[in-house]
Amino acid sequence: MPSIDFGGTVEDVVTSEEFSLDKAKEVLKDETIVVLGYGVQGPAQALNLKDNGFDVIIGQLEGDEYWDKAVSDGFIPGTTLFPIKEAAQKGTIIKVLMSDAGQVATWPIVKECLNEGDALYFSHGFSIVYKEQTSIIPPNNVDVILVAPKGSGTNVRRNFLDGSGINSSYAVHQDFTGRAKERTLALGIAIGSGYLFPTTFEKEVYSDLTGELGVLMGCLAGTMEAQYNILRKNGHSPSEAFNETVEELTQSLIRLVAENGMDWMFANCSTTAQRGALDWAPKFRDAVAPVFEDLYDRVKNGKETERVLSANSAPDYREKLQKELDTIKNSEMWKAGAAVRSLRPENR
Repeated sequence: MPSIDFGGTVEDVVTSEEFSLDKAKEVLKDETIVVLGYGVQGPAQALNLKDNGFDVIIGQLEGDEYWDKAVSDGFIPGTTLFPIKEAAQKGTIIKVLMSDAGQVATWPIVKECLNEGDALYFSHGFSIVYKEQTSIIPPNNVDVILVAPKGSGTNVRRNFLDGSGINSSYAVHQDFTGRAKERTLALGIAIGSGYLFPTTFEKEVYSDLTGELGVLMGCLAGTMEAQYNILRKNGHSPSEAFNETVEELTQSLIRLVAENGMDWMFANCSTTAQRGALDWAPKFRDAVAPVFEDLYDRVKNGKETERVLSANSAPDYREKLQKELDTIKNSEMWKAGAAVRSLRPENR
């Protein structure tokens, strides 16, 4: 297990070269892998496992849109696709990849299907860490493990298909069999992780929720909207405002950051942009730091998850969600975005 220096902190990571796919197959050769939930992470992990030569069974609510998606992806009802309970009864490794609210709703069924020595696998620490809210408390005679890809299900699949893989964190919450870590690493490699880094269920959920609600989605969306509105307020056209706010970031600059780092991007832009960005970055950092402090505290103390679980469990949640998404889609900013995207060479 190589030790890598991450900015002065040394971490042990597991690479796909060190823990090969052949080794993963040897570790998992006697296991039956069941994926419960075919919504976000489920399809990517299941298809990657399947393409890597593992037998996979899907558990999903019979007849819904995700069941139909599993069928269209090649899973066969009665053979590799079953209702939740029937699928869970067949597995020695149960990958619980439903939404957080879905995990709460189906836990009594899943728990009933667990046998001694099984592995209960998550890709998010939510249900275990916030057990007071979810009531998900695994029995003592199973392994409880986690592999959390650092990307959406879409990118887990895309990166697998293009050969780049995706980074994942891993954790062992409960090691009943003595093989929990080995099982975890094998599953991480089997779903196409480029490398795996250690964490805990608690640290994974605190960092993941802070990231998603912050820089990765919530902060990004809010910041984009603020800049777009200021440009429009000052007479810039929708096309200009969108290009300077979103298109240049997503189609150019962020790719350079991903490839070479922020310092390289600063060093390879105009001196005006370089000096201005270096001077303004601390102002933005200091302005949003209190918001991030509040966000992290709410994630850690459970207030944020309590609110989210309550909202997501409402019977009319999907209808309300669609209205919120439609509001974004129909805003001037994202209508401008649709027009800009349509003009890209690949879309013309």
